[in-house]
Amino acid sequence: MGKIVLQSVLLNDTISDIVIDGNRFSEIVPSEQRKQYDNAELIDCSGLAILPAFYNAHTHAAMTLVRGYADDTPLFEWLNDYIWPFEAKLTAKDIEIGSRLAVLEMIKSGTVFFSDMYWHREATMKVVEEMGIRAAIGVTISDVLTSPKDLEDNFTFLKQHKGESERVKLVVMPHAIYTNTDECFKRSIAIAKEEKYVLHTHLSETSKEVNDCFLQYKCTPVELMEKWGALSSHFVAAHCVHFTEKDKKLFSQVGAVAVVNPCSNLKLGSGIPNIVSLLKNNIMVALGTDGASSNNNLDMREEMKMAGLLTKANDASVIVSKNDILKLATENGAKAYGIQNAGRIEEGWLADCILIRMDNERMVPCHDIVSNWIYGADSRAIDSVMCNGKFVMRNGHVDGEDDIVAEAVACVKRLM
Repeated sequence: MGKIVLQSVLLNDTISDIVIDGNRFSEIVPSEQRKQYDNAELIDCSGLAILPAFYNAHTHAAMTLVRGYADDTPLFEWLNDYIWPFEAKLTAKDIEIGSRLAVLEMIKSGTVFFSDMYWHREATMKVVEEMGIRAAIGVTISDVLTSPKDLEDNFTFLKQHKGESERVKLVVMPHAIYTNTDECFKRSIAIAKEEKYVLHTHLSETSKEVNDCFLQYKCTPVELMEKWGALSSHFVAAHCVHFTEKDKKLFSQVGAVAVVNPCSNLKLGSGIPNIVSLLKNNIMVALGTDGASSNNNLDMREEMKMAGLLTKANDASVIVSKNDILKLATENGAKAYGIQNAGRIEEGWLADCILIRMDNERMVPCHDIVSNWIYGADSRAIDSVMCNGKFVMRNGHVDGEDDIVAEAVACVKRLM
């Protein structure tokens, strides 16, 4: 991979030249100090600004196929009566089609990494490799929802570390405490430790989940994770809406990660995550969209804006800065899954970025680019997206996008 030079791009308040060597930013200099770059592809970025790309820390990619299906239904009714019966019809090919639509949507809205909890993981892994982005692909575990054979195949797959690559890593993902027996969840914890995987699950998403946990175990879901030995710096929990003060302390003590999904939680009526309280307890917080079935899109910029607004609703006396909100959607999501030096535009960091059109009407006037990006803009302002030092979208175009959309339309028509 040769060098690429992004010339005359706006970084913070400075017009800069940014050299990408391989998959990293190797040099950043003010354009007025421009050097001679031999054997490099020079790209004129006049009128564009560079920002970190998004890292979506929790989603269900192929659920693009059920976008808008059974809306306005409480979570457990929605799952039991609509989603799980629909999902039972999906083949590996269907999930490949749904995942390809999801990756297209994520790229077009500036996301270059997602953590995926779903079935037929190899279908999604194939799509990620083909489309050039990053992913933490879950081996989703539930002895309640899957057959004994599929369950054993999951654990074998994890022991063999199948399909891992530079951009794709595996994660142990027991779906939830209510979709696994104690034995199966504990087995998931054990293999995550043995094979040095991140462990990711849904946790404390609804008051029903917490109340049911109290009835069965006499403790909160977080306290149960502590009893079972799950909590560590490699533990990543999605939702984290109904945390007690003790829950927060347990997370903080071990460096566990809380991934909040405010749009999904609001839409399903699950509650409002207290982002300010999580941050005040020194918990690492990242953002995820959840699936397109409950959001109903995979646009991390919208999730970032919602998170920023909710911090003001959580506690108006505490100011969470715009740069900290941006960090939740970028650097923290990467760190949660062990991706080091990612989520910033800095020398030596991974060359994952978005190029924003500064003439987009929502970026004008530009008193502060980060503020505009969080609170004012939408994905139409994105000109290009890079992952691992390569363009995955350029001048608003993703290769094959029309075919991806047409295939998804045909797939859903057949399934319904």
